Amino acid sequence: MVHIDDGAIAALGRLYGEVLPQNGRLLDLMSSWRTHLPERFNASEVVGLGLNVEEMADNPQLESYAVHDLNREPRLPLKDGEFDGAMCAVSIQYITHPLLLFREVRRVLRPGAPFVVAFSNRCFPTKAVAVWHGTDDRQHVELVRRYFEAAGGWVDITAEDRSPSAGDPLFVVWARKGGTRAVSS
Repeated sequence: MVHIDDGAIAALGRLYGEVLPQNGRLLDLMSSWRTHLPERFNASEVVGLGLNVEEMADNPQLESYAVHDLNREPRLPLKDGEFDGAMCAVSIQYITHPLLLFREVRRVLRPGAPFVVAFSNRCFPTKAVAVWHGTDDRQHVELVRRYFEAAGGWVDITAEDRSPSAGDPLFVVWARKGGTRAVSS
């Protein structure tokens, strides 16, 4: 089962191709059976953290994965600065400690690395946090933007409506970890 339709999936793939670094090590948060990277995207490795081992095992884009409940344990079981990018697709509405999560994602990213949060107007009502239920699409975008701002250490915060002309809407907010990138020699 997909949580957004084919048009929104294609739009998300295009965004990932624009924002996430080619040949980078990527973290897929709340991962499941598809990561939505575009077909010709070359990542050195994609690591998934999610709740369903069977779904992650079926994800052809994951090199490795681990079962991890971000609501029970927002601390990521990962080392500092080990990823070149991170993504969370159609799941931010279920996070109960978003500021802790955004700080943790910042911790595991290298300076300048992007974190892309994508969502639609669909959710599992019994699982979404109360603030999500009490707000509309425009307010969801503003809420996720504020998660980045309040967590601190994020730069170039960008919010866009990437909805296809027909089908499910797609909203994205992304930012880059602040700090100076290491220069390769």
